[in-house]
Amino acid sequence: QLQLVESGGGLVQPGGSLKLACAASSLEYTTIGWFRQAPGKGLKPVACINKRSGTTDYDLSVKERFTISRDDAENTISLQMNSLKPEDTAVYYCAATPMITSCTATFMRAWGEGILVNVSS
Repeated sequence: QLQLVESGGGLVQPGGSLKLACAASSLEYTTIGWFRQAPGKGLKPVACINKRSGTTDYDLSVKERFTISRDDAENTISLQMNSLKPEDTAVYYCAATPMITSCTATFMRAWGEGILVNVSS
């Protein structure tokens, strides 16, 4: 079973930056990315990347602020978050699927446990 482990969360001030990482136990996936759930709200997409092609898919709420990329390690992706806003506060989940698809939660078949990002003064 594919396992996903998130790291890099924490507390950051508005306007600041934070970098998340997701380590996958295997390469048996095609699309991998990040979703988030803000307090009292539903699960929403953040950004996804195609493992092989590098094609990315960003939610409009984070486009031009967040960057998803493949790290040097083949089984790791990162999410560089810049210009953070209080509304970015959420539990962030790494998720993956063997499908070539857009960043849609229902298509994901493996999930990490989630990591908290708190954007606050």
